[in-house]
Amino acid sequence: MAAHRFLLARSGQWLICAIIIPVGDEKLKAAGIGTFDERVYRVLLTRRSATAAELTPDLGDSQARVTKALGRLHDLGLVGQLAGEGKRFSAIDPASGVEALVRDQERALELVRVAARELGELYRHGAGGRQGDEIEIVHGPEALGRRFVQLQQETTEEFMALDRPPYVLATENPVEERALDRGVRYRVVYSPEALAHPIVGKDIKRLVRAGEDARMLTGVRVKLAIADRSTALLPLSLDVGDGLRAAIIHQSTLLDALVDYWELCWQQAIPFGAEVSGELTEDDRALLTLLVAGLKDDAIARQLGWSLRTMRRRVHRLHELTGTSNRFQAGAVAMRRGWL
Repeated sequence: MAAHRFLLARSGQWLICAIIIPVGDEKLKAAGIGTFDERVYRVLLTRRSATAAELTPDLGDSQARVTKALGRLHDLGLVGQLAGEGKRFSAIDPASGVEALVRDQERALELVRVAARELGELYRHGAGGRQGDEIEIVHGPEALGRRFVQLQQETTEEFMALDRPPYVLATENPVEERALDRGVRYRVVYSPEALAHPIVGKDIKRLVRAGEDARMLTGVRVKLAIADRSTALLPLSLDVGDGLRAAIIHQSTLLDALVDYWELCWQQAIPFGAEVSGELTEDDRALLTLLVAGLKDDAIARQLGWSLRTMRRRVHRLHELTGTSNRFQAGAVAMRRGWL
């Protein structure tokens, strides 16, 4: 799933407490994080979200250098960029972000893990520890975005998702492609509205080329992410404002039910980018139009001047052309490919 699609916008004033930030001792250097970038990350961890301009006074350096450091940290999956006016960044939980870097770059492994524990202390200072219940509730778009990224970083085998609008996007997040590179399988079911989105649609095609297994299903009503069939993230509404809440579901019968629901959606969905063998004729196009309109067999046959037998034979041919097994899927594929 496009990794950034749970990263949502938040606006408002923030009360920032002054905290003394110790200068890093380059324990993250082995993971490709320079001394200055580490300082930027540490300051951002205490702020939870900030612009480059807001971080600059605490770092005693130029805003341009801070901006470049934030870009590098974003590429490493340690910070996310939030939507809205101005480029506002939010720190990702280092306990998972740094561990992902450790798996990617196995040099000086012990030093990187020591640094991850240090940064984890800063994170817990700002956010509080995780509860051990079967169901957690997170509040607000920033918290949801952080947990979505963390869920992907902690996935070792398979990540499954249902994806649909609304979106409040800022920029792409590299987390999914990094996970694909380390062998994680991504299976995502998208709504037609997601594929039609001018930004998200292009992102989906890029991720499919990178290895994501994508399908399309009409009527996707929720967003859902499941990591290794052991943890699920389920927004409780499609409200993208400050009142957004999401449930994090751990091992339970509820999680089992969500996995079963996702598998049912996957079975009914149409493979993304399935190739068409053969050519679409004008008769095929007319038949598809009537199928999408919901007409019954006898009405379609009368409209086109065919016998029922001829009409059903042509419907069977359309299934072969589209690689589908029912009329609803054939119509959905035709609409997605611009045939109608």
